[in-house]
This record gives sequence, C-alpha cells and structure tokens, in this order.
Amino acid sequence: MSRLDAAFAALKSQRRAAFIPFVTAGDPDMETSFAILERLPGAGADIIELGMPFTDPMADGPAVQASSLRALKAGANMRKVLELVGKFRKTDAGTPLVLMGYYNPIHAYGTARFAKDAAAAGVDGLIAVDLPIEEDEVLRVPARAQGVDLVRFVTPTTDDARLGRIAADASGYLYYVAVAGVTGTKSAPEQHVQAALARIRAATGLACAVGFGIRTPAQAAAIGAMADGVVVGSAIVSHIAQMAGQPKDKIAAAVAELCRSLADSVHGARAANSEADFA
Repeated sequence: MSRLDAAFAALKSQRRAAFIPFVTAGDPDMETSFAILERLPGAGADIIELGMPFTDPMADGPAVQASSLRALKAGANMRKVLELVGKFRKTDAGTPLVLMGYYNPIHAYGTARFAKDAAAAGVDGLIAVDLPIEEDEVLRVPARAQGVDLVRFVTPTTDDARLGRIAADASGYLYYVAVAGVTGTKSAPEQHVQAALARIRAATGLACAVGFGIRTPAQAAAIGAMADGVVVGSAIVSHIAQMAGQPKDKIAAAVAELCRSLADSVHGARAANSEADFA
C-alpha cells in the first residue's frame, strides 16, 4: 500500500479528513523552506503538497504566484526541489508528499527522468495543473511505473461524462477545485461543494480533497466535515510573505502555528458534526 493510500485509509477509519498544507519549495529560500517543511507533520499535516516553482503559474492567484517568484529569485530549480524532498525523507519516512506544479519544468527536466528521480527522492504523487487528461499519459505512465500517483483535478464545470473519464485512470486521490478561478481569491458555497462531492463519490472510490479558496480555520472545518481532505495554500504562503526577512526558525515556527490551528479545525470537524457523510 502506498503512503497516500495508507494515509487516507487510516483517516477514514478515524472518521476525519486530511489536513493538506501547500507550500512552495524554496520560498523564501531553500534553508527556510526546509525548516518549514520539516515542521509540517508535527503541526498536523497528514499529507503535504509541495509546489514546484514556475515563472507562469496560471492557475494560481497573487499569493502563490509571488511565492514561486520568491523561490526562483532565491535560486530554486527542479533539481533543488527533489533534493529538498530527499532531505525531508531522511527524517520522515511516513508523511505522504505530493509535488504540485506545471508541466513545462517537468518536460524540460525530461519526463521519464523526472518520474524516476521523484520516486527516488521519496515523492508519492504529482499534480500537473496544466496537463489535461487527454494528454497526461506522457506523465501518468512513467510516474505509475515508478509507483508515483498522478492526481487529477475535478472542477465545478466538470460534467458527469468527463468525471467518469477523469476517474477511470486516476490514482492517489482526486482534487476538487472548489471555485472556477485561481487560488486564494474567493470561496465556494458549502452546499456547492457538498453536491460536487456527492457526484464524485458516485463515480469513484478514490478519496477526494478540496482546495482553492480555503483560507481560515472556520472554512477548513466546514470543508473538513464533508471532504476526505482539505488543502490550504494561499493563506500559508501569504503568512510566509508577511514574515520576510525574519530568521528561518521564527518563520518556520509561525507557519507551524498557523498550520496547527488549521489542522485542529479540520481534524475536529467530524466531532462537531457527527452526522456528516464521510465515505
């Protein structure tokens, strides 16, 4: 069983959702980024999404865009991202880690080589934001050969026919984009998310995490009462930006404190709503 499968199975048995923080590798620099990364499991992260910096992150709002630019300015690149994962794995063999980004840097690195090196570093899953299902075989096949899942998106505009196609070859989990727009700019009505999750669960037995537009503990709790996982990114990278110039340990501690408040809200959501339908 993969780390992702094991994590979701354990969470299901505990009747709670996964807290999934997103941070950008190399933001604000590689040393501070590692200090943040290594604290996330202790701050309640069940799964970690680690952003691969890119110059044109088209699905991301201003906060995540800025985090990519900070990381690139500090010298981050794909090789250093994988080194960061490898360093993390030296002390944490259990927390699932998913790389999230865009296909251009993966293509430039060499797709088969990237899949092999990502697996060797300890990556569990990949999210290629701009790689549609009609074209994702180029990454999905070599990744699967290395035991790495390719996580697919479902959006508010996904109809039932397309949902079936998405679910057919998906692995790891599905990522429901709760808003039709970029990250961190608006929030989705809870009833819309609940209806979308019902459709998704009718189409697949895979876990479904919800992201885009979740910024506060209250929002995280509301989604955590329904979803299998709750992804928070913009609020975290904005917090990193606000602490620019502070010592790395101070930044890491502040990020861990924020993540702990979000994680506690996600993890306590089912206790507050014991009648929630958590498949």
